[in-house]
Amino acid sequence: MNKLLLPQDVVGGSFWLISVAMIGAAIFFFLERGRLSNRWATTMNLVGVIALMSSIHYFYAKNLWVLNGQAPTALRYIDWILTFPLTILTFYVMLRSVTDVKRGMFWRLLVGTLVWVIAQLLGAYGYMSVTLGFLVGIVGWLYIIGELYMGDAGRINASCNNESVQMAFFANRLIITIGFSIYHIGYFIEHLAGGANINSLNIIYNLADILNKIIFGMIIYSAALQDTMKKGA
Repeated sequence: MNKLLLPQDVVGGSFWLISVAMIGAAIFFFLERGRLSNRWATTMNLVGVIALMSSIHYFYAKNLWVLNGQAPTALRYIDWILTFPLTILTFYVMLRSVTDVKRGMFWRLLVGTLVWVIAQLLGAYGYMSVTLGFLVGIVGWLYIIGELYMGDAGRINASCNNESVQMAFFANRLIITIGFSIYHIGYFIEHLAGGANINSLNIIYNLADILNKIIFGMIIYSAALQDTMKKGA
């Protein structure tokens, strides 16, 4: 295989694009954290760490693609099992920064996310029936959705009286609902619906990660900046 990324290699180019975008986002989040109110520090650290970990994964995936012409989607679970729980826990951290939140919410969100990711990881790697992995993963994801909309998280957000937190919570809850559904659709197509063109699937997953990690983080940054400006006014 050629060891250089070729201009016509759209998939390899998307790996390179997102790896640079992730490291750039991580640097931005860490640098901007100092300009924001202290109560947003942990949340900004989380989105920075998420982007940083994903950038390392994508640099590796890009190199693997260039050298071997492949980057198995199952490899992504190494990234997802680390970054998805942190992503979901940003909701808990945001709420905790402005109001009292019981620790039980932390564990419910964490366990729901791990059930989702680990079940589909086991299905993708062949340690579990792909159908069972899909169904258990869906249950874990829907449990998280239920917590964010109708559970304690949703109720506390509605009553927290902080417009910036409520804006970020509402927008990122939509991302968890719509953007994260892409991963389930991809799993279903790849493992249960006869497979798909791996090049197209990689591009779709790459674009989904931009939405679900970088834009997710930028929404939090925007809310934090708005909240900081209000406090300073």
